Amino acid sequence: MMLIKEIAVYINILNSRIKKYFLDKLQENGINMTPEQYLVMDILWDEQSISQQKIADIIKKDKNSVTKFIDSLEKNNLVCRTIDKNDRRINKIELTEQGLALKNEATEVAIKFMNDTIKGISEKDLDNFVKVLQQIINNLES
Repeated sequence: MMLIKEIAVYINILNSRIKKYFLDKLQENGINMTPEQYLVMDILWDEQSISQQKIADIIKKDKNSVTKFIDSLEKNNLVCRTIDKNDRRINKIELTEQGLALKNEATEVAIKFMNDTIKGISEKDLDNFVKVLQQIINNLES
């Protein structure tokens, strides 16, 4: 029973510290966004244009949370909303030129952050860690 509690505590600590550390790194590099907003931008850098609902599905957040992330990104002129031509009920989220221009710098910060986070951990251990995380997620989704 103690192991279960320890796992829960460490997952919570890890989640909090990763968000805080990544936020600090983004701010140190003059990138005005949160880790959650970075996830949205990272999707857009790959997809160029995507529905708000699809973003919510990918990052596993409710649509209201994603709306707040997008509102902030739009306020900072990094994204814009457009109405889907085929279905007016769907908001498409698209990068602005300013949002696209931020890709390389923000991605470099994210890669350095992750390399710092996993330094000293073998590839085999990381592979096992990913498998365990995937199983935990699968257990929660079933």
